[in-house]
Amino acid sequence: MRVLKQIFRLSLLVLHSSLIFSCEEPKETKEVKRYKGPVEVINDVRLLYSEAAKLKVKLTTPKQLRYENDDRKYPEQVDVEFYAPTGDVMTTIRSDSGRYDKAKNLYTVMGNVVVVNKQKQEKLLTPELNWNPATKKVFTESRVTVISQLTGEKLYGLGLDANQDFTSYRIRKPTGVFNVEGGI
Repeated sequence: MRVLKQIFRLSLLVLHSSLIFSCEEPKETKEVKRYKGPVEVINDVRLLYSEAAKLKVKLTTPKQLRYENDDRKYPEQVDVEFYAPTGDVMTTIRSDSGRYDKAKNLYTVMGNVVVVNKQKQEKLLTPELNWNPATKKVFTESRVTVISQLTGEKLYGLGLDANQDFTSYRIRKPTGVFNVEGGI
């Protein structure tokens, strides 16, 4: 019987202590904010794109920031060169900054974008330009100015679609001044 009383007392003690601890207020949990900054910073970047062992495109920039989803930002000047099959530089692009959207496989250069087609001796000016390496197409929804370095003609428009080396392009809403020979 004595053992039974001790078991009873011990049971009451356990029950009482569990009630005391169960009445304790829940601990506050702190919400941990997920880091959204770059996971990698690379200096003096040179990206090369080739097909059939021939260089097609070279991108250079002083800094690249890579993020967890593999998007990239180029916060400083971006220079891009498109190469002809002969290996000569055909077209150059210069901009203040750029980015790469991995999900869309789309490069975008921004800020004072200047495109020079050496073969046609034309210069394109726009605030933003997109390049899709899969389709090899360049486009923008922004305003554009195309200047012929041979004739001085200027073509203005809103929006542009081009192949990646700018040998062929279409301005969506064009306006401009052209030299036209007289007669019908």
